[in-house]
Amino acid sequence: MLYKVFARKTIRFKNTLFFQRIMVIIQHQPKRKPTGGRYKNRPTKRLNRMGREPMLTKLGERSLKIIKAKGGNIKQKLAHEKTVNLYNPKTKKCSKALIKQIIETPADPHFARRNIMVKGTIIVTEVGKARITNRPGQEGSINAVLIE
Repeated sequence: MLYKVFARKTIRFKNTLFFQRIMVIIQHQPKRKPTGGRYKNRPTKRLNRMGREPMLTKLGERSLKIIKAKGGNIKQKLAHEKTVNLYNPKTKKCSKALIKQIIETPADPHFARRNIMVKGTIIVTEVGKARITNRPGQEGSINAVLIE
């Protein structure tokens, strides 16, 4: 479950304190079971359960956002991209192609209008239509399978 919790952040500006409300995303167990009953002891908010805002990958020049993850790991989130790793099922070969247009996004119809790419998005490339098979907002590349 995804919950949004408001937190306070203090800002000092010319010897005056301002309180700015920022949104924190918490991912933890819900209050109620699928049947409608309540869980006995509800867990408290912990820093390790805090989520992040989604990275909405758009069409444009390639740009990455690098984020530090747990255990000293690094995540690469793709902000903009114009090329795709395209797999052709007939010839069983991969190639790189330029993305021309975003046609349809099953996750949200407004994403296609805003040129946002997520998993399952149908795009037009130089070769033909293709469907994105990975999650570009959480990986550093875009993979797709040729439809036509």
